[in-house]
Amino acid sequence: MNFTNPVLNEFEHSGQYLNYLGHSIFYRTIGEGENLFLLHGYPFNCFDWSLVIPKLSENKKIILLDFLGMGFSDKPKNHKYSFEEYAGIVNAVAKHLNITEADILAHDLAVSVVQEMLASSDKNVFKIRSVAFMNGGLFTDVYKPRLIQRLLSQTPNLIGKFLSKVMSRKSVESSLFRVFGPKTQPNSNWLGIFWEVLNYKDGKSIAYLIGRMVFEKVHYQIRWIDAMSKTEVPFCYICGPADPNSGTHMANRFLKSFPTKQVYFLSEQIGHWPQIESPEEVSAAYYQFKKDLKHTNEKRK
Repeated sequence: MNFTNPVLNEFEHSGQYLNYLGHSIFYRTIGEGENLFLLHGYPFNCFDWSLVIPKLSENKKIILLDFLGMGFSDKPKNHKYSFEEYAGIVNAVAKHLNITEADILAHDLAVSVVQEMLASSDKNVFKIRSVAFMNGGLFTDVYKPRLIQRLLSQTPNLIGKFLSKVMSRKSVESSLFRVFGPKTQPNSNWLGIFWEVLNYKDGKSIAYLIGRMVFEKVHYQIRWIDAMSKTEVPFCYICGPADPNSGTHMANRFLKSFPTKQVYFLSEQIGHWPQIESPEEVSAAYYQFKKDLKHTNEKRK
């Protein structure tokens, strides 16, 4: 399938596909240097990172992938999506690329995937050097899902399936407008990209299945937070404060649980998709995190 947006076409054509348990998984690498996984959230794909890639790939090898059920990867309809499976996909890509160690920058749903990777570290095929969590639901007690998420994913399967099928572009855009910052709303180009990515391989019809993962996180919380408390992997939180889902309130909860960890607040009107709303700030915050880590490590020597 060719996309109407030429930039989206070029992005997909520049990637490759990996077979994961019978399913086709899209991945792409850009640049050279230390490995950095950029892991995307729900419900779109790794193209979300396109604006930060030029800066981050100056001295790093960026590894991108689309999780099963999203983006350019396969979107099986009768499938039980899980955090364990998504962690397995990250590891499969790492193994395929012979990656032995890497940093991770994770957004939205991917923060939970990385929490699972920290909690099941014995299954990882590569060493995680550091993790930057960004605007994701690390703590279910303060996470505030959108109404469309609840309607799609907290209703019986038949209703969720029906709503996913009839969900209009207008309703998707309305939901997006609420989580982007007031002065950094997505333009028509981005709205077109979001809609094409969501519908690729009939992905809109299964949006409710992946959305259910958001509400399954409550069953993992104790294990995940315990793993974060015990891990030696350094981590931080990068925060778009105006995000109604996982903004300032999530950052404050993070600091309450991990007072020695760093939070990097972006401009106060940046919302849920900082990498699109202010890619320069995201790149700067990530590099500051790495700089602070280096300084901390040097002090310990």
